[in-house]
Amino acid sequence: MRIAALEESTGVSRHTLRFYEQQGLLSEVSRSENRYRNYSPKAVQRVQMITQLKQLGFTLGEIREILDALRADTMDCEQGARLMATKRAWVDQRIRELQAVSEMLAAEEQRLMESARSQCRVERR
Repeated sequence: MRIAALEESTGVSRHTLRFYEQQGLLSEVSRSENRYRNYSPKAVQRVQMITQLKQLGFTLGEIREILDALRADTMDCEQGARLMATKRAWVDQRIRELQAVSEMLAAEEQRLMESARSQCRVERR
């Protein structure tokens, strides 16, 4: 399939697809005699996997490791589970950090609202 079809199938721009190819994330591509890129049907699955892993917070380097292991058939379930546990711990830490920021913002919001109310009472007198 051509890049336009892959773009349409995955919702990922051709610029990003080319970047993934340059970064070694997308190797399911060949060149025709006229130098057009031809992507295998498996490329759709790979792009979807890359997209999902990015949404989960994996870096492109981590994604490359996963894809390389899958291509080489060297990642077993235990390795995959450890990788997911590591990323989940990172996500849990980020949630705690964001919760702390949210609490700080809520306290500041409350302080400002009280200040605004007291200013309003002073101005009405």
